[in-house]
Amino acid sequence: MRKKFETVGGWIISIIDFFYPPFRKHMTIQFFRYGFTGATNVAFSLLLYFIVYNFVLQQKMLPLGLFTLSSHIASLVIIFPFSNFFGFLLQKYVTFTESELRGHVQLYRYFIIVFINLGINTIALKILVDGFHFWVTPSQTIATFFCILVSYFSQKKFTFKHG
Repeated sequence: MRKKFETVGGWIISIIDFFYPPFRKHMTIQFFRYGFTGATNVAFSLLLYFIVYNFVLQQKMLPLGLFTLSSHIASLVIIFPFSNFFGFLLQKYVTFTESELRGHVQLYRYFIIVFINLGINTIALKILVDGFHFWVTPSQTIATFFCILVSYFSQKKFTFKHG
């Protein structure tokens, strides 16, 4: 399975690198790949979030017995494993391919950063949606872009550390 991921990752790298030359003076290839894969994962996550919020939960609260989740938080919880595993695969096999850390160490570290971002995302949604009464999808978009900043530097220096 690893070989298949590496092969697909190589194809994705070829496609991304094709678009890199105009940006060469402004950023490294690794940062460009991170931006490209990150944008892909953000689009995937936002699409999943929209579908779950509007069509699965139909914008209704999710009762779980002892407590009830608001639909915007429940949507986040539901999409969490899918969007983050997809993101890990993109980062491991496309962006940070030089890391010498073992895959299970990378995955463990990745999910530490993911849980930190989940906390940041949840707090941001609570503030924006419940506190300021902003619309849900734009609030999730704002929270996502803040998490991107935290994620890039954490993944580069901790999760997929090189050398």
